[in-house]
Amino acid sequence: MRAWTAVGLEVAFFVLAFGVRSWVQLRRTGSSGLVLPGRGAGAAEWVATALFVVGLVALVAAPIADISGLARFGALQGPIAAVGGAALAVVGIGLCLWAQLAMGPSWRIGVDSAEVTELVTAGPFARVRNPIFSAMLLAVAGFFLLIPNVVALVAVAALLVGLEAQVRCVEEPYLRRVHGPAYDGYARQAGRFLPGVGR
Repeated sequence: MRAWTAVGLEVAFFVLAFGVRSWVQLRRTGSSGLVLPGRGAGAAEWVATALFVVGLVALVAAPIADISGLARFGALQGPIAAVGGAALAVVGIGLCLWAQLAMGPSWRIGVDSAEVTELVTAGPFARVRNPIFSAMLLAVAGFFLLIPNVVALVAVAALLVGLEAQVRCVEEPYLRRVHGPAYDGYARQAGRFLPGVGR
């Protein structure tokens, strides 16, 4: 039951956070918003992208491994972890979609260094600079509590490290270069992933 709940929530996550949001972006701007690393991308960007892909693949594989009989971590076998995990996943998915929509036409998956987008500082971005990633990590933590096996743990670790690398080594340098003092002032007020943390 836990594994099939995770499958249903993961389908909702991928459909809403990637499918629906890309469709909305395509309708608004004529572009899906998906930006893959190009020839000029640095090592950090490639590593971040690879870890992101590994994390998403592991996320999909975790309930499949659970159904196939892979053991769960004993301390998280109980119903409290299952209910709490499902609740965290639902909240994380909802917050992720809200933050994505709040970016409007500036929303992207990845960074095009030749492109200039508006600096979004309102809504969920008023207190946190990366609320999409924060919500995504919350959802993935929920999936781990729901399916607490080693594959889900790999998903959490890969996404955490990959998103940290993406933010610190790719997105923040880009935003500082494009928006200069405006971004520096914003970064002094809003936390990186949590309010007040990483300003």
